[in-house]
Amino acid sequence: MVYTSEYASPLGGIILACDDNAIIGLWFSGQKYFGSTLPMHTEAKAHPLLQDARRWLDIYFSGKDPGFLPPLRYDSTPFRKAVCDIMLTIPYGRTMTYGQIARELARQQGREKVSAQAVGGAVGHNPISLLIPCHRVVGTGGSLTGYASGIDRKMQLLRLEGADMSRFFVPQKGTAL
Repeated sequence: MVYTSEYASPLGGIILACDDNAIIGLWFSGQKYFGSTLPMHTEAKAHPLLQDARRWLDIYFSGKDPGFLPPLRYDSTPFRKAVCDIMLTIPYGRTMTYGQIARELARQQGREKVSAQAVGGAVGHNPISLLIPCHRVVGTGGSLTGYASGIDRKMQLLRLEGADMSRFFVPQKGTAL
């Protein structure tokens, strides 16, 4: 069974999902790919894992690094899972570019190159936003592009974490706005 819960964040409603073993989803209401990994039937019910995630969110939205993660499980392709694993290494208040993730993935897999665009697709389909910090992934040169919950939220999350915003910009046009 999959259990869900709503969380009222300062940046809008969030839906949390877990099974008996791990958090399996976290989406801002209305974001792109919202609930994409949820089964047809879920139960809105309190669960200890959802309480752990809510505690993490309370600490996070107070402007502090929670310092822990509840158990996570993201069933996906091996490529997307590898990208999520790299995103989990990005420290609170820091960022990494799509290109840096692509280079790290290539290094891990013993490949010459991995496409930064393919990495962008994987980042965009992250089913556990915030806990897997896709908001910390930026374009080369500081472009704040491609956040499924919107670039305004991405900027607010980075500011909340105390990231140096002076080097970031919102692109004027592009497909990943």
